[in-house]
Amino acid sequence: MDECLAGHPPKTFPGALVQDPCGQALFGTLVEGLADRFEPALCDAYARLFSQAVAQAVEGLDAAALVARYDRVRRVRPVAGRPRRVFILSRVTLGADVAVTSVMLAAAKKRFPQASIVFVGPRKNFELFAADRRIHHAEVAYRRGSLRERLAAWEELKGALTATDSAVIDPDSRLTQLGLLPVCSEDHYHLFESRGYGGESDRPLPDLAADWVEKTLGIAGAKPYVAPGPAPSQAPYVAVSLGVGENPAKRLPDPFEEELLRLLAGRGMPLYIDRGAGGEEAERVKRAVDRSGAKVTFWDGSFAGFAAIVTGAKLYVGYDSAGQHVAAAAGVPLIGIFAGFPAPRMFERWRPTGPHCTVIRVDRPDVEETLARVQSAMGNQVVQGRNS
Repeated sequence: MDECLAGHPPKTFPGALVQDPCGQALFGTLVEGLADRFEPALCDAYARLFSQAVAQAVEGLDAAALVARYDRVRRVRPVAGRPRRVFILSRVTLGADVAVTSVMLAAAKKRFPQASIVFVGPRKNFELFAADRRIHHAEVAYRRGSLRERLAAWEELKGALTATDSAVIDPDSRLTQLGLLPVCSEDHYHLFESRGYGGESDRPLPDLAADWVEKTLGIAGAKPYVAPGPAPSQAPYVAVSLGVGENPAKRLPDPFEEELLRLLAGRGMPLYIDRGAGGEEAERVKRAVDRSGAKVTFWDGSFAGFAAIVTGAKLYVGYDSAGQHVAAAAGVPLIGIFAGFPAPRMFERWRPTGPHCTVIRVDRPDVEETLARVQSAMGNQVVQGRNS
């Protein structure tokens, strides 16, 4: 990783990282470390190194051929003809499917009004768009773990994309390992290389995705959206998520979370809070609630169910997570606490955008300072928010 960041990536991939026990090191350190910096040169380093990893794990694959194909398919070009099916691959992470993939869904619906628009990926991700009758689903699971476990989705994915009268839109999906794995004819395949697209600019990913679909599909002004179903209540409430997607660097130290909940509860509106996927995160949320003394309604169901709660909220507050992208897409005023990013450009790319988005960039984890900034933002949202 250090050699890649220094501009001198190793020529040979270390074979030990292909072994099953090394999955976290390979993906958590190397793959995500290269991707999260959004440096175009690191896209090349990733392609050259990871293609070797895949070739070591799958008999019969040639690393050089994978890289050559990757160089071809990442070039932006318009979709030709009138495909009867448009397959749009999931990014697998929920926030990315809102911020990026949904832009492509929205554009595809406009460009191909008679075509079947198919979201390809896990069911929990599709549920964010399940209320949109134009969007169909081809379920492909993705198991996080070793390289071989993650590559298991490849065969299933290729089987789902057999239609010849189709186009495949890849928003830098983990299903294809960021575009490296061939899943269909190159003529029908279009890759949005989100890590390099936009170059040295600081434009956020939804804007870059919209720019890409304008050049690829000819549709201008596409924006993120969600369609998870109706909100649970018409009364004003605040939706809260303290989830960090297994990345503890995104959260601030105690007692930030309990003080945040106490501050929000002091505004007099009910709080809906997502308890997450269970385990340590749910226990952490419960402790923060107990210590704050706030009266809250917990959500323990699917993320799509919580997304529906977010779409009906007067205000959303949370760390950098999927919830903030749902709020931004739904036009809900939000306060995002954004910490733990490895490079400034990651903050710029992933920050939610919109007329009522307040994003608090945390460069150092100062609890009192961040709480003061949240309190100031809450006053601004009362004045400017859509429901004020």
